[in-house]
Amino acid sequence: MNYYQQHQSKFVEGLSTFLRIPSISTLSEHKQDIRRAAEFVRDELLAAGMTAAELIEGNGNPLVYAEWTGAPGKPTILFYGHYDVQPPDPLDEWKSPPFEPQIRGNDIFARGSADDKGQVYIQIKAVEGLLKTTGKLPVNVKFLIEGEEECGGEHIEAYVKTKPPRLKSDAAVVCDTEMFAPDLPTICVGLRGIVYGELFVEGANHDLHSGMYGGAAPNPLQAIAEIICALKDRDGHIKIPGFSDRVVPPSSVEREAWARLPFNQKEFTEKEMGARELVGEPGVPVLDRLWARPTLEVHGIRGGFTGEGAKTVIPARAVAKISTRLVGDQRVDEAAGQIKAAIKAATPKGVTAEFKVLHAGAPSLTNPNNRFIHAAADAMKHVFGKETVYIRSGGSIPIVGVFDQYLGIPSVMMGFGLPDDNLHAPNEKFHLPNFFRGIESVARYLEILGA
Repeated sequence: MNYYQQHQSKFVEGLSTFLRIPSISTLSEHKQDIRRAAEFVRDELLAAGMTAAELIEGNGNPLVYAEWTGAPGKPTILFYGHYDVQPPDPLDEWKSPPFEPQIRGNDIFARGSADDKGQVYIQIKAVEGLLKTTGKLPVNVKFLIEGEEECGGEHIEAYVKTKPPRLKSDAAVVCDTEMFAPDLPTICVGLRGIVYGELFVEGANHDLHSGMYGGAAPNPLQAIAEIICALKDRDGHIKIPGFSDRVVPPSSVEREAWARLPFNQKEFTEKEMGARELVGEPGVPVLDRLWARPTLEVHGIRGGFTGEGAKTVIPARAVAKISTRLVGDQRVDEAAGQIKAAIKAATPKGVTAEFKVLHAGAPSLTNPNNRFIHAAADAMKHVFGKETVYIRSGGSIPIVGVFDQYLGIPSVMMGFGLPDDNLHAPNEKFHLPNFFRGIESVARYLEILGA
């Protein structure tokens, strides 16, 4: 039995301590919890044997930096992850409290368990095992862990843009994605980008009585619905002029590889999503819709009266939270401009509309034919006992594009989550067998690179 197998219960205990910290970056009342989480990561890295670990303060939540550079002539790997989490709402849908980790079967349930605390902890414990058993690492290792991934990542982007010499590396390793199916080792080579913002619509300068003014007064809630419906039709076609002009379809080789994946559309729809049927662009394959096509989604609308009982008010203003996922060669600034122009054109009379971008990130697509991705595929195959598959993800990890643009390094996305881990939703979980095998996979990866 090796170090990793001997210490599984200790790893779960440490992860549980991490998960109990409600490090919600979108809510200002959790500022102290954010700092506690950053300090926890720093202390764990020092305990693992890293020669230096510190908090990097700046305009935002602290970054955690650590390094071990005692392998001259060997590659340098930069590990990335985030310690912040999404809000747990709606609380009444959780089967156990979101910040009181509970193990049910082979899964640990808590907010942040898969996204991304469990996967950050995989990286730390992989390095710890090598340092505790051999006293050294086979390659040079650096960590850069952030606390704003769930709310825009402005601090880390500003820091990386300065190209600090301490971040010089050969490749980044990002453990913040998922495996395509249980027991199927997976490397993600493509991510969608994102433009997330708020649409503000205003009518009269105060709320109005619908009996006295209905039929003549502009209604911002009605207007916001009309604008949204003008941006995307009922078949899922995005109607924003020029928006899809830069979309590059997947190659035939990639599509053939996707066709071999163990994908069951009925199970995906009913079990994983819990939906009655799929929607979206007719005639476009499901995996294309998820990975290779842009989207436009509405995440929330507020305005008017939503309390119990009746109140016949025409609201003065309404707000919608909207995002679009970008693919291929789409560009963030251009896409944001196209959205704003389309909103302006669709705004009905009697109201004003303004779209404010809250955060954004470019799409990315990595060529899998490089030694750092090949080594990761070999490591995961060694631990899981199956050939590693390559996929894209519909999600966005903006830092991947930032690393590519400013550090000039590829990102190796070794993910150990599962499609049904309920990311950003109630009852988020992390599959413990993946947690343990993930630790061994990352350790094996460093050994292969150092050989």
